[in-house]
Amino acid sequence: MGKRFSYINAIILFFFLFSLTGCDSYFKQGNIQKVGMLVENTIHDQAWGTSGYNGLLSIKEEFDVDVYFKEEIQTQQEVNQSVEEFANKGVNLIFGHSSLYGKMFENISSAYPDIHFVYFNGGYQDSNLTSLNFNSHAMGFFGGMVAGKMTTTNQVGIIAAYEWQPEIEGFYEGVSYQNPDANVQMNFVNNWDDEERALQLFEQMNEKNVDVYYPAGDSFSVSIINKIEELDKYAIGFVSDQSNLNEQKVLTSTVQHVDKLYLNAAEKFNDGELTGGVFTYDFQDEVISLGKFSPDLPNDFVKELENEVDAYIETGLLPNER
Repeated sequence: MGKRFSYINAIILFFFLFSLTGCDSYFKQGNIQKVGMLVENTIHDQAWGTSGYNGLLSIKEEFDVDVYFKEEIQTQQEVNQSVEEFANKGVNLIFGHSSLYGKMFENISSAYPDIHFVYFNGGYQDSNLTSLNFNSHAMGFFGGMVAGKMTTTNQVGIIAAYEWQPEIEGFYEGVSYQNPDANVQMNFVNNWDDEERALQLFEQMNEKNVDVYYPAGDSFSVSIINKIEELDKYAIGFVSDQSNLNEQKVLTSTVQHVDKLYLNAAEKFNDGELTGGVFTYDFQDEVISLGKFSPDLPNDFVKELENEVDAYIETGLLPNER
């Protein structure tokens, strides 16, 4: 009886230890449980929102975890409700897909110490709050070089969401570097998605003989590229590679690989290495690039531009700084 009891106890102990080992192994697999994303507008804009959604899907595929997203989240109350909903579902990594969420996340991050908050292009930080920033000045510069090369009227147009966008200054500098005779006209929608306002600005520029455009916004960039196609002009795509809209008329795109940055942040979080803070990324980190080149671009110019990008990656200096 005693031996039988000891034998049964040994089996129970074995399975108990195996269970503990299994649990320990499970937790060693990483910190990610479930992932949520808040979007200021929509995931269907074929630009910034779509890139964020693709990043979320990359995390789902890589880590085999449940992911959730909520669109049109723009106020503190909506953020609070969404975060609480995510927390109740077991989400412990939340992306706010806009600079808008920096202050809102800071206001509530201490109430959710088991959740890590990530957002983009801002200066707010905390122990569980991380800001991922794209250094977009250089991508604008190289896009501007393309526009300066391809304008035949020496009139280039920028239709941007906001004046503070770093790529706008970069684009202006790139046009001027490549083509000192070119005039850069610029107007601001003061909204990422106001297509009606953006198209009004486009019509005004079209009347002033602009033949290459940089629509630096979200959903309105697609609308402008569609108009450009109708009028046989050129565009520089924004955020995503928009050559799929028209591989000839989209000369190239200034691409921010948001999906790669999402996955990079998730990997660090899963490994326990994602810290609170403000971090900046550029061409050197392979999360910013130029998109596909139009067949209308001269081959020798494409090679020259690729060499300039390589030199920037190596030195950190733009052509006008060397």
